[in-house]
Amino acid sequence: MTLPMQVPIPGLPARVRIHEVGPRDGLQNEKATVPTAVKADFVRRLAEAGLTTVEATSFVHPKWVPQLADAEELFPQVAALPVALPVLVPNERGLDRALALGARRVAVFASATESFAKANLNRTVDESLAMFAPVVARAKAAGVHVRGYLSMCFGDPWEGAVPVPRVVRVCRALLDLGCDELSLGDTIGVATPGHVTALLDELTGQGVPVDAVGVHFHDTYGQALANTLAALQRGVTTVDASAGGLGGCPFAKSATGNLATEDLVWMLRGLGVETGVDLDRLVATSVWMAAHLNRPSPSRTVRALSPTHHQEQ
Repeated sequence: MTLPMQVPIPGLPARVRIHEVGPRDGLQNEKATVPTAVKADFVRRLAEAGLTTVEATSFVHPKWVPQLADAEELFPQVAALPVALPVLVPNERGLDRALALGARRVAVFASATESFAKANLNRTVDESLAMFAPVVARAKAAGVHVRGYLSMCFGDPWEGAVPVPRVVRVCRALLDLGCDELSLGDTIGVATPGHVTALLDELTGQGVPVDAVGVHFHDTYGQALANTLAALQRGVTTVDASAGGLGGCPFAKSATGNLATEDLVWMLRGLGVETGVDLDRLVATSVWMAAHLNRPSPSRTVRALSPTHHQEQ
C-alpha cells in the first residue's frame, strides 16, 4: 500500500518502540473470560506482526482480575517467543509467581493520586511505594527489568485535575526505588497536548531522562494520538498501545479503551517513524480477536483496512 504518504515532521525520533498491552490491559476488562489457548495465540500473533514488547499477563490475585487468573498456565506457553514479555506484579507474592516461571521483565502499578491508590491498592500513595520497594529491590537483584506504571497522571475521576509536581514526585520516587522505566498513564483519557508537554518538560527539568519515560494514553476524548505526537516531539520513544483498541481500567469506571496500536502505527508510518510492525498482520490479528470477543474492533484503522469487519461481527 502506498498510503499513507510519508511526510516527516522535523525533530521526531527515527524509531518508536511500541509497548503492546493488549493481552494484559486489553483483556483484563473483558466480561467474558478468554480461553488461555486464545490468549497464547494472541501473544504469538502480535509477536509475528513485529511487536517486540508484548505485555503477556498479570500475576495479580484472581479475585481482583479474574480474566487473568490463568497467568501460571499462560506464561509457559509464550515464554519461548523471541520478544520481551513483561508481566504485572502487584506485590511480592506476584513477583514470586512471575520469577518462578522465568519472567525477565516485570511491572509495578502505582498511582499519582490518593483516591486511586485507595481504590486500586487500598493504600495511600506513600504506603503503596513502601509496598513496591522490596518488589523492585528483589526483581533488580534477580537481574529483572522493572517498569513503573503511574496511573492518573493527567486527571482523576474523584479529585479532578492532578498538579504536575505531584506526578513528578511519584515518578522520582519510582526511579529512586530502582525502576528502569516509567509509563505515564492517562487513565481516564483527559490529557491534552499542552498538558503532556508541560509534564514531560517538568520531568526532564527534574533530572528524569526522557529515554526512561513511556506514555500510556486512553482515547476517551479522542486525544490519544494528539497526545502521543506531543510526547514524541519532546523525545519520548516508548508508546503503550493495545491491539484493536482493547481495554480500560476495572478500577476506574470512566476509563475507556487504550490507544489502538493500528491507529498509532498508521500515524507513525505517515510520519516516517520506524516501528518494525507489519500493519496488515496486526489488523488481521485484531479482526481475529474481535471475532473471539464477538464484537467489532473500536480501532478506526482496523475498520478502514478491513471493510468486511462490520458485517462479520
